[in-house]
Amino acid sequence: QVQLVESGGGLVQAGESLRLSCTASRSILSIDAMEWYRQAPGKQRELVARITGGGSTNYADSVKGRFTISRHDAKNSVYLQMNSLKPEDTAVYYCYADTLRFLSDGTTWTGWGQGTQVTVSS
Repeated sequence: QVQLVESGGGLVQAGESLRLSCTASRSILSIDAMEWYRQAPGKQRELVARITGGGSTNYADSVKGRFTISRHDAKNSVYLQMNSLKPEDTAVYYCYADTLRFLSDGTTWTGWGQGTQVTVSS
């Protein structure tokens, strides 16, 4: 069984920063991609940032220049550095793993973390 555990959410004021972490519970051999999504109340879940196994990154237009996605393979983790936060960034942020391959046995897994709340006050 695999878990993606997110952390780092919280309540901040507009203009401040947060760093979200997402850590897999098993050692990873490789990934196809890791993604951060967010879902605000009453809205659909939207893709915020994506990083591929090769290190390519993509961002939603609304966060370009403010958010940075990165990986630390030895820690089985992906991060989302969020700077210059705005009230409209308020949402539950979810980590999504697209085809993790595990070091121990080469099996694969795709799935979601449980989410972490980010609230930005004006």
